[in-house]
Amino acid sequence: MSDLDQMQLQFSPAAAMLLQGVLAVIIFGVALELSFADFRRLLHAPRPVLIGLCAQLVLLPLLTVALVLVAEPMPSIALGLMMTAACPGGNMSNILTHWAHGRTALSMAMTTLSSMVAPLSTPMVFGLLGGLHPATRDALREVAVPYSELVTTIILALLLPLLLGMGLKQRSPALAARLRRPLKRFGLFAFLLFVVLALAANHTLFAQAIGAIFVLVLVHNALALLTGAGVGKLTRLHERDRRAVTFETGIHNTALGLTLIFSYFQHLGGMALVVAWWGIWHLVSGGLLAWYWSRRVPE
Repeated sequence: MSDLDQMQLQFSPAAAMLLQGVLAVIIFGVALELSFADFRRLLHAPRPVLIGLCAQLVLLPLLTVALVLVAEPMPSIALGLMMTAACPGGNMSNILTHWAHGRTALSMAMTTLSSMVAPLSTPMVFGLLGGLHPATRDALREVAVPYSELVTTIILALLLPLLLGMGLKQRSPALAARLRRPLKRFGLFAFLLFVVLALAANHTLFAQAIGAIFVLVLVHNALALLTGAGVGKLTRLHERDRRAVTFETGIHNTALGLTLIFSYFQHLGGMALVVAWWGIWHLVSGGLLAWYWSRRVPE
């Protein structure tokens, strides 16, 4: 393994626990905009949701393996790409879909459903992808991934606050409306601060890795967006649904990925750098795409 693969991130266990708490606040704030009734309505027309989840949970992971096989990056960087592909959709996909005149309700449903199954899907997809490549399989063997702890972390930081937020909105809509905006602002600010501090604490490692990860993340993110758009077109989804599927496949919950990496994979420095850069870049690419589509209102 290279020096980058063997470098350990400078991030304390207490900071990792705090990051888990920040992620829970972010998810709780997002869940205050959701309702169980939204999903009951989608049960009558589940096709777009199933297509979107297939693009996100099946096709993108498989294409990620293909990208790793072609590009042959160092193991920790390959695992960073795999971790990103295994994470559920990020809540920014809902905002970008809204800006782009896509079907926001569909985007929110896919984000929520992928988050609900994340305790099973994220460890399973990540473990399967890592096991398909000899180099990443050896790297994972050295780390000895505690999958039961990983599942527990996802449940506590993602699924539980999601259900609590949706439950609060159902029981007390007025309180949920008052809490929604300040919690979202705090969560976004706190997460961005964590990313900045983590990169600053590991600036030497980041400087060594940026050349190796910049193009890979750009290609991987473009592949994710194109996968969503292509699947939507091939399955003849309505243009609004297609835009929602595109963002849901191309925007990922990198906060969850960083939480898992800082908690369990600190010996593989390249992983965090890939996921952190992904978290920055997908906002740039997604924002540009949303701006382009915002000027073209679908019929």
